[in-house]
Amino acid sequence: MEIEKILKEIVKKSEGKILLIVMDGLGGLPHPDTGKTELESASKPNLDEFAKKGACGLSIPILPGITPGSGPAHLSLFGYDPIEHQIGRGILEACGIGMELTKQDVAIRGNFATIDNNHIVTDRRAGRIPTEENKKIVETIREKIKSVRGIEIVIQTVKEHRLAIILRGKNLSPLVSENDPQKEGLPLRKIEPLKEEAQFTADVLNEFLSKVEEILSGIDTKAKTILLRGFSKLPEIEPFQKRYLLNPVCIASYPMYKGLAKLVGMEVINELETIDDEIKALIDIYDKYDFFYLHYKKTDSAGEDGDFKRKVAAIEEFDEKISKIRHLNFEVVCITGDHSTPCLLKSHSWHPVPVVVVSRNLITDSVERLTERECSKGILGTIRSTDIMYILLACALKFEKFGA
Repeated sequence: MEIEKILKEIVKKSEGKILLIVMDGLGGLPHPDTGKTELESASKPNLDEFAKKGACGLSIPILPGITPGSGPAHLSLFGYDPIEHQIGRGILEACGIGMELTKQDVAIRGNFATIDNNHIVTDRRAGRIPTEENKKIVETIREKIKSVRGIEIVIQTVKEHRLAIILRGKNLSPLVSENDPQKEGLPLRKIEPLKEEAQFTADVLNEFLSKVEEILSGIDTKAKTILLRGFSKLPEIEPFQKRYLLNPVCIASYPMYKGLAKLVGMEVINELETIDDEIKALIDIYDKYDFFYLHYKKTDSAGEDGDFKRKVAAIEEFDEKISKIRHLNFEVVCITGDHSTPCLLKSHSWHPVPVVVVSRNLITDSVERLTERECSKGILGTIRSTDIMYILLACALKFEKFGA
C-alpha cells in the first residue's frame, strides 16, 4: 500500500481515544418476502443515531468481488495489507486460546462435524455441540493419540464445535489441502499436498483423521470427524504499537479474534463470554488504553446459519447494549463489520460492508440509518477496509502533515 511509504514520517501520538466496533458479518441481502436486509429489518435506534451523527460509507475488505475470511478481513480493518500479510486461521485459533507455538509448528483450525457411513458430510458444525461436550471429546482424543509418525499432536478445545491442533516435529509444511467440502451433502475430502514437500504432512493428517473417526464412532455424539483448515505457521508482522504509536486493547469473546489481536501486538482482555462482559470491560479499562477494538460475533453466527430472524435479533441486542457506553469520551468511534454474511447465502460474501465514523473532525452527511443502501449514499463513499484505520487515525489527530 502507498501509505506504507510515508506512515513512519507522519504518525504521532495524541490524547485522542479511538473505538473500533466490529459487528462480525454485518452486511446482508434483502429477504425475498420483504425486500429488506437484516439491517433494514432491525429496530436499532442507537445504531441509527450513530449514522445520523457520523460520516457513512461502504467498505471493501479485500478487492471487489473477493469473499474474505475473517482473518484477512480483520487485518484490513487494522490497516495491514491482507494480501501481503496472509495469516492462516489455524494460527489465529491457536493463539487465541493461548497455545504456545514455535516457528516450526503447523497450527490448524478444526471443526467437529457429522458424517454418515459413506463419509458424506451431513452437518459441518456437528449441531454446534456444547463446549463442555467438546472438551470431553478432545480429552478422549488426547489420551489415545499422542503422536502420528513421530509428529506430536497437540489438540485443544476452542468453543462449541471448534478446536485447534498443533503439529510439532520435523519436516512439516502448511501447504496441504482442506478436507472440508464446504457444503453439506458432499463427501469428505482427502487431504492432499499442494507441493511435494508437504506429502509427509498430508500423510500424517490423513492417518490422524482415520484414528479420530475410529475413536468418535464409539462415542454417542454428533461429532464424527474433524474438518481441518487454516494450516499455517507463525507470520512476521509489524506490531500495532510500533506501527501506529498506539496502546491497543482487544475486547472479544471468541478465540480467533483474540488470536489475531495478539499477533498484531494488542493486549487481550480474557474471560469474556457475552456482549455484556465486553461492554463492562470497555467501561472498566477506558482509562488504560487509547485504541479499543470491540468484537461482536452473533451477527455472523446467525448469518452463517441462514437464520434471518436471529440475525435481526442479534443486531437489536447489540443496539440496546451500545447505549451503555454513550458517556465515554472517544475522539472517534467507528462501527462496521469485517465482511458481509447474508443469511440468504449462509456464508461470508463479497458484498461491501456498511461503515459509520463519528468524530467532531469529520463532516457529517444526510444518512439517517445504518443500512447497506443508506450507507451507500454517505460522504465516505466506497473505500477499501484498509483505509478505515487511517481515517480513524486522522480523526484522532494522530498524523502530521505530509510534505512541505
